[in-house]
Amino acid sequence: MFTDRVTVYLKAGDGGNGCLSFRREKFVPRGGPDGGNGGKGGDIIFQADPNQATLVDFYYKPHIKSNRGQHGKGSNKTGRSGKDVTVKIPVGTQVINLETGIIIHDFVTPAEKVVMAKGGRGGKGNAALATQFNTAPHESEPGVEGEEIALQLELKLIADVGLVGFPNAGKSTLISRISSARPKIADYPFTTLSPVLGTVQYDLYKSFVVADIPGILEGAHDNVGLGHAFLRHIERNKVLVFVLDMSSYEHPDPVHDYRVLEDELRMHKPDLITKPRIVAANKMDVPESAELLENFRKSGIHPEDSIFPISAATGQGIKPFLNALIKCVEDFNRSQ
Repeated sequence: MFTDRVTVYLKAGDGGNGCLSFRREKFVPRGGPDGGNGGKGGDIIFQADPNQATLVDFYYKPHIKSNRGQHGKGSNKTGRSGKDVTVKIPVGTQVINLETGIIIHDFVTPAEKVVMAKGGRGGKGNAALATQFNTAPHESEPGVEGEEIALQLELKLIADVGLVGFPNAGKSTLISRISSARPKIADYPFTTLSPVLGTVQYDLYKSFVVADIPGILEGAHDNVGLGHAFLRHIERNKVLVFVLDMSSYEHPDPVHDYRVLEDELRMHKPDLITKPRIVAANKMDVPESAELLENFRKSGIHPEDSIFPISAATGQGIKPFLNALIKCVEDFNRSQ
C-alpha cells in the first residue's frame, strides 16, 4: 500500500521531577539538602531514510511518544533521561505543522536528522536550589512537560525525470522498457494507482531515476481523479516527459491532450511548466498513429527537435528518445 500523506501526533517525554531530600547520617542531625535533579524527557527525532518508500506505517500508528525522564533521588542522584525516539521517514517528505500550515522541514538529503519534538527539562532537586541565603531549601522543581505537536507528512518523490500523461498512454510500459522498474501493466486506464520509480543505468557509473506518475485527468488541479495526490510528485522532477497516445483509440487528439497536460501543470503550480520537457509520441506501431503524429507536428505546439516517435511496447524509437532524455538530465545537472 502506497501512502503519501498522513497526520501524526507527537508527544515528547516529560522531564522528571527534582527530589526534595536531606542527608540523614549518624551523628549528623541536620544534614544539608541532597535531592537530585530529574532526568530530561526523550526527544522525538525524524531521520530521512532512502530505504523507506511510503508513509503507510504512520497510517496505522499515527501516535508517537518518547519516554519521560526519571525523578531525581536522594544522595544527589540525578534521574535517568528518557530515551530518544528516532523515526525513519522517506527522503522527499515534507513535515508541516498541522495547526499553522507552516513547513517545518523538507527532508531531501538521505540520513539528515531533525528534532521534531523536544523532551522536557528535568526539574531541579533541592540540592541544586541551595544558595548562600537559603542553604536548606524545602522545595524542588517539577519536570517540564515535553513538546506535543500534530504534524502532516507529505511525501513528494525525488526523481530526475517524471513521465506525465493521460491514463493508458503507455507510461508504465515505457518505464519498464527503459529502467529497472516492473510496474503492473494492462490495457485499461488507471493500471498505475501510485507512483513507480525506476533507475536508468546508461553508463558504468551513471544513472538517473524516472518516476511513472499515475495518469492525469482534465481537472486534476481541482483534485479530479486524485489529481493533487499525483501532481505533487511532479514538483521535484528535473525533466518532464509528456507521453502522448498516438493510437487514436483512447485519445484521438494528441494536440488537445498536450494542451490539457500543460494547463493542469500550470494551474497546479506555475513553475512546473518551466521545466525542461520532451514528448514521447507513443504507440507508433499502430497504423493510424502516423497521421496523428503529423498533425501534432504541424500544430507547432511543441518544438520539432524534441518530439520522439516511439513504441514502448515494441522498442521502436527508444534509443534516440533515451539519448535525448540523458542529454536533458545532464544539461540540467550542469546548469545547477
